[in-house]
Amino acid sequence: MKIDQTNIDIIRELKQGKRSFKKIADKLEITENTVRSRVNKLQEEGVLEICGLVDPDMLPGHRVVIIGIKLSEMNLVEKGEEISRLRGVIHTNVVTGRFDLLIMVMFKKEFGLLEFYTEEIAKINGVRSVETFVVYKSYNLKVPYIF
Repeated sequence: MKIDQTNIDIIRELKQGKRSFKKIADKLEITENTVRSRVNKLQEEGVLEICGLVDPDMLPGHRVVIIGIKLSEMNLVEKGEEISRLRGVIHTNVVTGRFDLLIMVMFKKEFGLLEFYTEEIAKINGVRSVETFVVYKSYNLKVPYIF
């Protein structure tokens, strides 16, 4: 699918979340049907997903952690996909640098770092080492609520 400037403008307008297609159409000077059909096509193609996001700093008892993972194997994509399905994982990235993967994980009172390592990461073969970065304060971070 070709992403043109109109698609980008629509996506930018959807950043406000509950903005109506009519208001977007009026602002961009296109028809409401054009907005609707383009949004539907962007969703069908997997380019756009409309969902509610939360600021983890505003959720009592929740914490976000970034974890760097070194693997003993070079099947980065396969391990990245496997780790992305673990409980608490918000997103997984295959990266360059001293780690093979960087993941962002959300915790809550009943599911913390210890549980994540002993119940989730322990399931993954080929993890050589991990390094944890606790996020004390984030800016502009909005994530899907996964619990």
